[in-house]
Amino acid sequence: MRKAKVGIIGCGNISRIYCKNLQAFEETELVFCADLDPARAAERAAEFGVPKSGTAEELLADPEVEIVVNLTIPASHAKVSLMALEAGKHVYAEKPITVTREEALALQEASRRSGKRIAGAPETFLGGAIQTCRRLIDEGAIGRPVAASAFMLSGGHEGWHPDPEFYYKPGGGPMFDMGPYYLTALVTLLGPIASVTGSAVTTHAERRIGSEPKKGTVIHVEVPTHLAGVLDFESGPVATLVTSFDTPGGTTVPPIEIYGTEGTLLVPDPNNFGGDVKLRRIGQSGFESIPLTHGYTDNNRGVGVADMARAIRENRPHRASGDMAAHVLEAMHGIHDAAASGMRYRMRSRCERPEPMPALQPEDGAAAN
Repeated sequence: MRKAKVGIIGCGNISRIYCKNLQAFEETELVFCADLDPARAAERAAEFGVPKSGTAEELLADPEVEIVVNLTIPASHAKVSLMALEAGKHVYAEKPITVTREEALALQEASRRSGKRIAGAPETFLGGAIQTCRRLIDEGAIGRPVAASAFMLSGGHEGWHPDPEFYYKPGGGPMFDMGPYYLTALVTLLGPIASVTGSAVTTHAERRIGSEPKKGTVIHVEVPTHLAGVLDFESGPVATLVTSFDTPGGTTVPPIEIYGTEGTLLVPDPNNFGGDVKLRRIGQSGFESIPLTHGYTDNNRGVGVADMARAIRENRPHRASGDMAAHVLEAMHGIHDAAASGMRYRMRSRCERPEPMPALQPEDGAAAN
């Protein structure tokens, strides 16, 4: 299969793993690195042997680039992705796909108008752990899914992050920071969301940075820092999702549990590709670890780009779809809206449950990446 030529816009720290993997996948070839700072783009290109570097405008004008990977800051996601679509490129955007629902709708319309695809992170649901859980659910290992619970509990980022202020400003908070991983996993496992409700609090009006180089700086918190959401899925299950920057004492709760009529499934941290999948069927005395049935269990960021490249060649839908990313974005906003209004939020968007990844063959080995 002919490799798709890929360009990256945004050469911050996260770009390193994308550069590494996009050079390794059989579906992609990284040919251009771009950044607001051309020197940083040149440095990243030299680090990974990428032949071209420059500005975003230069990348978008390059006819060789077929797919743009948008790794800019969230506030720039919509603008850069729209420019890429209008330049005739397919787009893969880091999470969240945009900051606002209106921007996501504009991107979807631009994609339809241009005939070019848009995909969005997170792609960790394509990894071996969640794909194994998907297979177990589809094969009836827990019977009919009835409910789920998901928890992302932390004490916040000001103690370790070099520049944590944006986490406490509009567009930040625990739901927008980590919610995409949990919601994308739940949509993969249970299907689209019909409605959401939620409650939220802001525990501390101010936070003090404890890490360098801004140690001692006071952050004025402008967003909820603990949110509890309830999600009703079209297929019937009801899920609870709690995200928090207000739990510095730690937690013993699992990242995700799926409850069915015949058993319970423990889903590993959806921020990772691998992990320990555990299953307890009715009548069992405890949980058993389930060998992973799918590959991509390492830090395989970029696999969503590779899947889109292959999907373009095979003329099929790609899995990390822009529709699913927009659906997840709306659900996060919906939980905030419900918390502010005290009313249920009914989803306007929907997406198709993505097709499962191919399972490993026996000769592949269960730990294949």
